[in-house]
Amino acid sequence: MVAALLITAAFAACLGLVLLWLPATQRREDILAERINELLPQTQCRRCTFDGCLPYATAIARGEAGIDQCPPGGDTTAAALATLLRRERRAVDPQYGVMPVYPAVAVIDETTCIGCTKCIQACPVDAIVGGSKFMHTVIAADCTGCELCIPPCPVDCIDMRPAPAGMQQFPPLMAAR
Repeated sequence: MVAALLITAAFAACLGLVLLWLPATQRREDILAERINELLPQTQCRRCTFDGCLPYATAIARGEAGIDQCPPGGDTTAAALATLLRRERRAVDPQYGVMPVYPAVAVIDETTCIGCTKCIQACPVDAIVGGSKFMHTVIAADCTGCELCIPPCPVDCIDMRPAPAGMQQFPPLMAAR
């Protein structure tokens, strides 16, 4: 019991030293990036030109990216980011793509699928299941509608369709803020 307490205290002291070692601005940036990331839709679609929502959030926190680069989040997310960062509201810049009219999910035509696994490799959220040379399917509840699975499909068997009932809002709008 005493040994466990001493180990825990030593670990806490080491962690405290590490936190003191980090520059205060870096800690503030990390905290801000986390808060920004919570507002983003988590589609991981890369339309913002970053590899996912967290890298985009980090770039915003560092002042390296604008708040208007997220089409899936739309103007609602851009407004929430403006409020958080105390910046002027801006609409999503059309150069990053258009805002979807409704949430969509990928659907695989299972009779056409050849089981190449290229869609599985492209999916940033592991919403597609299947095995090599076997039919694949999309787990609609996990699909973010990023459309990254469509280009690599060699047989063009993936379509985007309206999300099932109960999934009619993008992730940042689901939870009351």
